[in-house]
Amino acid sequence: MAAPTSTEILGTWRALPGNGATLGWRSIDLFQSGTCRIKAARHAPGNEEAILIGFSKAKMAPTSQLPQGQGFRMERAALGEAAGEYQWLALVRQSAGSLELFAAVVTDVCGLINSSDNCPEELLYQRLLGRVRGWQEFMRKGREGLSVEAELGLVGELCLLRKILDECVPLFSAVDGWKGPLDGLHDFQLGAGAIEVKSTMATEGFPVRIASLEQMDDSQCPPLFLAALRFGSNESGFTLPEYVSNTRLRLEPDPAATKLFEQALHDVGYLDMQAETYTRRFSLSEIRIHLVDSDFPRLTPFNTPTAIRRAQYELDLALLSVENHPLADVLEQLGVV
Repeated sequence: MAAPTSTEILGTWRALPGNGATLGWRSIDLFQSGTCRIKAARHAPGNEEAILIGFSKAKMAPTSQLPQGQGFRMERAALGEAAGEYQWLALVRQSAGSLELFAAVVTDVCGLINSSDNCPEELLYQRLLGRVRGWQEFMRKGREGLSVEAELGLVGELCLLRKILDECVPLFSAVDGWKGPLDGLHDFQLGAGAIEVKSTMATEGFPVRIASLEQMDDSQCPPLFLAALRFGSNESGFTLPEYVSNTRLRLEPDPAATKLFEQALHDVGYLDMQAETYTRRFSLSEIRIHLVDSDFPRLTPFNTPTAIRRAQYELDLALLSVENHPLADVLEQLGVV
């Protein structure tokens, strides 16, 4: 059965009885996808519109650990004898939340569930939590999405993450090492060291922007590598949502890695509901990886006058004569393969 439209969901809520003397849930079955059941519902005494999502196998977190935010809340739902062998989650509209926007949230969630009928429940559960967090972040931040620079930066980090996975680094270890979304000093912390990722679309030279004096300082995490990726813009490339989707497919066998990945996307500000705004296509044309050591030109707190407290600068890698390291050798030096 196809997932219901926003109009159908609004009509179903109108068909449910209003406030009653009996506390609890009143619901109507919407559809079933795999082992997951979905109901439209209202809850007395507040008469809030809601959707109930039933899982037969997935291990679910308590309400205190579920995503909360503006417009609607997420909670565990106790249905009593009507629960059957299912555990139920409820998305419930807050009294101040827009009914039309909440209907759009529910429609999107139903579409996600309906398109995942062959997906293991635990993986679907993690995807659902990620989608709900995304909608709540959307309501908190608005519709602006990532900046052009942030879009390119995320594409570069996802591209390197995929290449790390291609080198047979375990799924969870690779995603757990991705620290860029957490505003860490370096984008990847793997094994004994780190990799800083820089992306450019420049056609002349190979300029990369260094954000601070500390970014190229290897004293805290040796060995430190700089991975520089050059992208072109053409129809053979991929959009940011396509990079995200392809990475999700790679991580599907490991629900724990998927959970980390979805949280990282949330932290960096990527929301699925804004996917249509990212239309640029990125085609990787060159990647070079350099060891950041005493032979690498850089500014650090130890080689600049003490009166210089902060600095940003641009480095042209095309002018360097330092060695370009294959990623497989880098990961071996880091001790992760």
